[in-house]
Amino acid sequence: MAIGYLTIQVKAAHDALPLSGVSIRILSDQETGVYELITDENGETQTVPLETVDKSFSQNPYFSGTPYVSYSVLAQGSGFNSLYVSQIPIYDGVKAVLPISLIPMQDRQKTPMQAEIFVGSPAVSSGSPRSQEGTLSAPYVLRQVTIPNPITVHLGPPSSSAANVQVSFPDYVKNAASSEIYPTWPEAALTANIYAIITFALNRIYTEWYTGRGYSFDITNSTAYDQSFVYGRPIYDSISRIVDNIFNQYVRRKGQNVPYFTSYCNGTSVTCPGLSQWGTVTLAQKGLPPLEILRSYYPRDVEIAQTNIISGVLSSYPGTPLRVGSTGLDVQTIQTWLTRIRRNYPAIPAITDAEGQFQNSTRSAVAKFQSIFNLASDGIVGKATWYKLSQLYTAVTRLAELSSEGTSPGIGTIPPSSVLRQGARGQDVVTLQYLLNVASEFYPGVPAPAQDGIFGAGTKQAVTAFQQMVQLNPDGIVGSLTWQTLYDVYHGIHQNVPSPSPNPDTVQYVVKAGDSLWLIAQKYGTTVDAIKNLNGLTSDVLNIGQELKIPTQGALPYIEYTVRSGDSLWLIARRYNTTVDEIRRLNGLTSNLLNIGQVLRVPVG
Repeated sequence: MAIGYLTIQVKAAHDALPLSGVSIRILSDQETGVYELITDENGETQTVPLETVDKSFSQNPYFSGTPYVSYSVLAQGSGFNSLYVSQIPIYDGVKAVLPISLIPMQDRQKTPMQAEIFVGSPAVSSGSPRSQEGTLSAPYVLRQVTIPNPITVHLGPPSSSAANVQVSFPDYVKNAASSEIYPTWPEAALTANIYAIITFALNRIYTEWYTGRGYSFDITNSTAYDQSFVYGRPIYDSISRIVDNIFNQYVRRKGQNVPYFTSYCNGTSVTCPGLSQWGTVTLAQKGLPPLEILRSYYPRDVEIAQTNIISGVLSSYPGTPLRVGSTGLDVQTIQTWLTRIRRNYPAIPAITDAEGQFQNSTRSAVAKFQSIFNLASDGIVGKATWYKLSQLYTAVTRLAELSSEGTSPGIGTIPPSSVLRQGARGQDVVTLQYLLNVASEFYPGVPAPAQDGIFGAGTKQAVTAFQQMVQLNPDGIVGSLTWQTLYDVYHGIHQNVPSPSPNPDTVQYVVKAGDSLWLIAQKYGTTVDAIKNLNGLTSDVLNIGQELKIPTQGALPYIEYTVRSGDSLWLIARRYNTTVDEIRRLNGLTSNLLNIGQVLRVPVG
């Protein structure tokens, strides 16, 4: 049996807030438990191996079976609603990274609800016809080709009442590619398909295909009109790596600026005038590079162009990678970003280099950041790392008000009594816009309106989206019920979202029933004395609900593993790249004897 791999990353609010201590269950397609894991301080689980079928099946266009094995994931965190992601395809030799965004419970919510996401098979395996419409030589609608960051995706056909979600453009492309094709294909085939996916989306943006028709989104996830996109699905590392390098490159005809209309279909059960997805595999196996593959389906004069205009970033990429030895303002910028991001991701080491000097400590911080966010961990700030740093810095600083870092409108605890609709102005509108902005960070379907005190079309759009999300009448009018629900959502977020530690070398821990100083020390790889000294404790007595500061320097993160039939300490240690002695020490074991169903702490990292 072949092996694929899965990592789960649990965050709140667009990657900005990692959630540690979240319980993760990985289930087989028969709904039997395979792994029980706990997220670490970065909100991440250990990468686990999963049985699947040989990759040759997903490289054969005539194979009629399922060329992967499906698994499901259940994520549960205290103070958050649960999420169940089903039918996750796992492929031979490919790592899937599943991003899970947990939504805080509302202020008055007693028990968590469970949302569900169905992933299913990629579009290339479907026989559904595509009727993608566009113009091969579109008019020059926009003056420049711009990467929309974020891009707004409608989760259904254009005329449907489905929700809109906003994601970064690179994340959109990774999702669409993971939803369209098999990640086991040759790299040249993957690259050619990704170029087509990028260019198709940019063509919709450049020609204002939907916005020019009065829609409030850039593209849909309907394969009949556009390309597949499954919100919340796993992303495959073979695809992610390529997208990080080329997300701002696109296909155009020589002498034109407009992104070419790169229509496509699978080329087997469905044929079309554009690119054949399966045909790219055959051409790649013959040794053709990506551009020649594209020229096999589109005009021979197509070329790869690049745009450096990316909306929604703080500063443009300097154009030259930053590495050890680099100096100047750009280095100082990334040092500032990393220092702030470190408060949310304390695993990133502190930067001790002089400002504007890229030396070893800056390199170490960059490399750790890259490893957390599944970038090539080379310690060099290239294009992909620069824009990810910018995105994360923007996100963590926007959420700072939840941690009292900034100033926010005085919203109080009692909602305003006013009824607001389009055309309204004043302080109550500012409060409304502030609440909608906070909600937009945790609910991707809610756009963030400008905080200008004017109830315009953008604010009405955000109000309507929020009302749809919470199942209120989507009339765009803010009355007492909408006000109260906004306050409930805001207070729920404030109560349940963890604040970054001012000192990233410690974590805050709330004592639970059954806790002891020894157990807590074992969990975080520290000592009882270290915890007592840091908190000024004179005894070992703890109270439920008591808050403790826990030193994390040198901590040994772990996952919880449930012993199955056939397991031994040696096999478990080998699987997680640790030693039998470390497992025995962490669990206080005096022998190698294990019992089925026994829960072990297994060190990772």
